[in-house]
Amino acid sequence: MSGRTLVAGIGNVFLGDDGFGVEAVRRLAEHAADLPEGVETADVGVRGVHLAYRLLDGYDTLVLVDATARGGEPGTLYLIDATAAGDAAPPGTVLDAHRMTPDTVLALLGTLCAGTGAAPPRRIWVVGCEPACLDEGIGLSPQAAAAVPEAVRTVLDLVHRTHEQTPDSDLVP
Repeated sequence: MSGRTLVAGIGNVFLGDDGFGVEAVRRLAEHAADLPEGVETADVGVRGVHLAYRLLDGYDTLVLVDATARGGEPGTLYLIDATAAGDAAPPGTVLDAHRMTPDTVLALLGTLCAGTGAAPPRRIWVVGCEPACLDEGIGLSPQAAAAVPEAVRTVLDLVHRTHEQTPDSDLVP
């Protein structure tokens, strides 16, 4: 693997807190000088198919930043090891370019890698924020907006720790 890392912000900015990943990665880009060499950021938005194809270029680590409903208090941040998520598509997965969740993107990536001989990222992380509102409208809820700076710090810490690891070591969140 190349040692390259892609940090991708996912979400629809027209659906309230669903735009969390896009906003967090936009704010992360303001810290470009603090990112280790080989770390790239991308505002993917709702372009999940584009993300899957971009990953064919060879990344060792993928960090997805997204709204992640897990039942916690709105604004709660989660760090999820999703490395195994791309191993197989969930049963009945329908490919809808406008509704590609991280699981669907990773399943598509697995299919693309199998067809092209490319390798998926060795490590996949999700930095997620519990949304308060996913209704139509532009702008984050106060809870999600307040979580953006901590998400940026989490991603910075994660990519620094990832780049300090040797290829055979495990990263513990």
